Amino acid sequence: MSKEKFGKIYPWIVVGLLSVVAFLNYLDRQMLSTMQEAIGVDIQELQEAENFGRLMAIFLWIYALVSPFAGSIADRLSRKWLIVGSLGVWSLVTLLMGHCQTFTQMYWLRGLMGVSEALYIPSSLSLIADYHVGKSRSLAVGLHMTGLYLGQAVGGFGAIFASALSWRLTFQWFGIIGVLYAMVLMFFLKEKRPEMAGPAGHEAGRQFQADRESILKSFGLIFSNIAFWVILFFFASTSLPGWATKNWLPTLFAQNIDGGMAVAGPVATITIALSSFIGVMVGGPLSDKWVKRNLKGRVYTSAIGLGMMIPALVLMGLGHGLVPAIASGLIFGLGYGMFDTNNMPILCQFVPSRLRATAYGFMNMVGVGMGALCTTLLGKIPNLGLSFAILGGVTALALVLQLSVLHPTTDDMQ
Repeated sequence: MSKEKFGKIYPWIVVGLLSVVAFLNYLDRQMLSTMQEAIGVDIQELQEAENFGRLMAIFLWIYALVSPFAGSIADRLSRKWLIVGSLGVWSLVTLLMGHCQTFTQMYWLRGLMGVSEALYIPSSLSLIADYHVGKSRSLAVGLHMTGLYLGQAVGGFGAIFASALSWRLTFQWFGIIGVLYAMVLMFFLKEKRPEMAGPAGHEAGRQFQADRESILKSFGLIFSNIAFWVILFFFASTSLPGWATKNWLPTLFAQNIDGGMAVAGPVATITIALSSFIGVMVGGPLSDKWVKRNLKGRVYTSAIGLGMMIPALVLMGLGHGLVPAIASGLIFGLGYGMFDTNNMPILCQFVPSRLRATAYGFMNMVGVGMGALCTTLLGKIPNLGLSFAILGGVTALALVLQLSVLHPTTDDMQ
């Protein structure tokens, strides 16, 4: 294969390589929730719901707090080595969790996983955005996000893995797989910086670190951008129903359809996972084509997704029976996929390349923080269905702000 031809397909190789990392990212964090019963046999503290909640919460809060700084680091250092290091550390943590004998050991390892996994998403999405400019950016980001969806879905089978192998071997084997794959990335993943492109690339490369703003200055530049506040708001507001469907939708469906959790669980997870993938495959190419004719095409594609999520949330909350449950799950997932695949591409229209990982780190922080808050609040509200319907109203507000405030002047701000 000629060097020129390889150069054309390598951006898609990057997407493929990182999609596997994304799969492991969500798989390793999700397995714990489905293996609680098996782990509780050996670590009795985890039989108590309060202790299990603490174990899940420490990951979310540390992940959220570290995310802005993780993004800032990714804007200053090699994203390739941050991705390799992040994957290697959280995989080693996963392996060590298979050797835990006490709750305290698992608690601290879970916190360390929050630090290491927080480094991944800002680094990977900004790297993909730099490799895919214009005509393929939304599709590339969306294909990478399907790795997250798949990892979450497969992580739901943790109890089956624990039954077949034991929970210890499940952690250990997936940890080993991750460490080995980090070694693969060392050889095949390459960094790319727009500042280093073109005839003056070597000179720009030498100036790369010198041109970085201080961390505080970069934070100031990002938050002085009104468009970023709007992006941050609609990302945070959609994180509420996003986490609500992950953590509470099976419970809601179990209340509203016959068959209990045995039917509600698969309906809640499979419908959304499948339709989210379809949403990515529709929303990515649509956005990439639309933006050629209208710079607001990515915003409009994302808005279509948000518009679909609103009635889906109302139907989820107020509907009763199997048909409304399946319909709402499919519509929500389709809309969420169209929205999710355009978050980083829209950010690229308003934030320069050198600040994108930092900006997405703040989005991650707010999204996960709102998700943790929402998960806690929904557990205390008696009428779960009404809460989901109200989340549809919050999403509607995000849609109005998105359409009225975001007016891009370029598809790739430098």
